[in-house]
Amino acid sequence: MSMMKTRMNAATAIALSLPAIGVARPASTVDTVIRGGTIYTGADAPARTGDVEIVGDRIVYVGRARGTTARQVIDARGKIVAPGFIDAHTHPDSYIRSDDAKDRLNLPWLAQGVSTIVIGVDGYGTPDTASDAATLETSGIGTNVIPFVGFGAIRERVIGAADRAPTPHELGEEKGLAAKAMCEGAYGLSASLFYAPQRYARTEEVIAVAREAGIRDGMYDTHQRDESNYTIGLIASTKEAIRIGREAGMPVHFAHLKALGVDVQGMAPALIATIEAARAAGQDVTADQYPWLASGSAVDAALVPGWALAGGYKAMIARFDDPATLARVRIEMAENLRRRGGPESILLTAPDLPWTGRTLGQMATQWKLTPVDAAIRILRVPNDAGTEPRGVGIASFNMADRDVDLIMKQPWVVTSSDGSNGHPRQYATFPRKYQLYVRRRHVIDTRFFIRHSTGLTADIYKIRDRGYLRPGYFADVVVFDPAGYQPRADFTHPKIPSVGVAALFVNGRLALRDG
Repeated sequence: MSMMKTRMNAATAIALSLPAIGVARPASTVDTVIRGGTIYTGADAPARTGDVEIVGDRIVYVGRARGTTARQVIDARGKIVAPGFIDAHTHPDSYIRSDDAKDRLNLPWLAQGVSTIVIGVDGYGTPDTASDAATLETSGIGTNVIPFVGFGAIRERVIGAADRAPTPHELGEEKGLAAKAMCEGAYGLSASLFYAPQRYARTEEVIAVAREAGIRDGMYDTHQRDESNYTIGLIASTKEAIRIGREAGMPVHFAHLKALGVDVQGMAPALIATIEAARAAGQDVTADQYPWLASGSAVDAALVPGWALAGGYKAMIARFDDPATLARVRIEMAENLRRRGGPESILLTAPDLPWTGRTLGQMATQWKLTPVDAAIRILRVPNDAGTEPRGVGIASFNMADRDVDLIMKQPWVVTSSDGSNGHPRQYATFPRKYQLYVRRRHVIDTRFFIRHSTGLTADIYKIRDRGYLRPGYFADVVVFDPAGYQPRADFTHPKIPSVGVAALFVNGRLALRDG
């Protein structure tokens, strides 16, 4: 793998507009020829049949077969050849940071044909970018990674989980940590103003910290403050994120763009119009999206009011233990459950627990409790350290097809999995998008799917020499069978690898072959 510290400069951006097919030269011996496949280069260009040649970690030729001999030949006839997919938003820590070397190969992503993942998202990326890069390089992981520094990680390091503004000195510390991380190779600042304690930050604090990333060519990657109507509402939240980017002088990228919950379903046109207005005004605004109707979250984040989360887990439990406070919490949790679609829309996904694979409604019935009290019972089970609840992962079925379809078709939206433990998107996002939205429902076509999973993603994140099949670019290449490339994971069995990848090269090395 490679920790990607060098972002695209102006010269590279110009190079991305050049023709994708290499110039022929006399036949010679190369390390690998991928022969006779239907080639999508990652550009917005028609597919062509031909060969891809690799020497070392680089592509040396893309074009018509020219009789080159190779130490390794991949027969790609009848298959699609594309740049390795780039997943714009991931949560892979249980794999790439595992003590098990096999886990660190990052099979959930490799089996989908993904060669590069964006990490440190939702505000959780460590400010210690350089030391983290060294650890990952040394441990040997299966995919390239694009690191972000997290606003939440910065804020917690400076002021903890408190619901308050930083002092001027603390704000200076936050800004310093952001600058340090950028100088060590972070691609930008990520944030999730929906999750505590990040949600306690005012917009001006975020702008001040983000500006440190902006002046160092970073982007603002945001899980916006409200994807529904929990607090300020979907449209106001979108405008807030756009303002942060504008005043910090940096591109804005919306993570897992959506209209979440029964009250905002159908609002995708207004959401898109808000972003389009900023783009029309000259601002760089983009987004990613996962092709699922169920989001992934946690019981506390989805249902407990933000004020009740202040101070961390033990403070939340103390509020539960106070009858008057608990009565208020119950009222607000009931409203949050309603906006999520009710107890049957909440699937409990934390592994190896009595409620795993059951809905909140089913557990409420089994325990003879209200759904809210069933949620509180789950929240009262701590982890071994007693610092957070143990089994609160959920899949929340809260989106509408019409919104997902419309967002997917936008020219500035790319593919992400938001892959997290317990949700099948961790194992099945890219093949699901291809089979369901390209082949079955025809929401987008193959060329659009590949461009918005490779080249466009590389352009947005300024990833140098990746995302395209071009001579001189790193040899991240996927070969997959159009019919056999299929998701296998589902909400009952979320950890089944996808199938149909005939070959995946990461930096010129064969990472996966025939599954």
